[in-house]
Amino acid sequence: MSFVNRLFSAINSGTKHLFKRRFTLRYPDQKFILEGEGYQYDPKNGVGIAGYRGRHILYLERCTGCSLCFMMCKGISLAIEMINLPDKQISVNKKSNFPQIDYSKCVYCGFCVDACPFRALFETNDYEVVSYDRESLLFTPEQLAVPPKKPKGTHDLKYGSRGAYHA
Repeated sequence: MSFVNRLFSAINSGTKHLFKRRFTLRYPDQKFILEGEGYQYDPKNGVGIAGYRGRHILYLERCTGCSLCFMMCKGISLAIEMINLPDKQISVNKKSNFPQIDYSKCVYCGFCVDACPFRALFETNDYEVVSYDRESLLFTPEQLAVPPKKPKGTHDLKYGSRGAYHA
């Protein structure tokens, strides 16, 4: 009797999904937009703001060079190094130390974002950090300060009564 119940359960599940819209994108030509601004951390409330954990963005004018992001990453993946940029004179960063991230080592855990008390480091929705060589995966503070571009051929993700779909 249990075999018949499991058989009807499988048939029922298959027929339910038969009439739903397809969720297939032809990925390099079609991409979908992720909701929100990416993963952030609010130190005043002590709460992480949910979002996708992609490429980092660094707000140079907020970074004090405290190296907390480096210390958090040191125990996990060694992806962040603090470098000295003497040509960047920012009032809050007296030593001109800024993080640079090696994406060949980064595991996108978000601990560096959580450690930053000045909200200078966020993770964006940019999920395409690719390269032909390892050297170009090393992002300097100037590269991290540039916000990612919205890719061409994107699709919004829509949620309906029968599940997620794209237009």
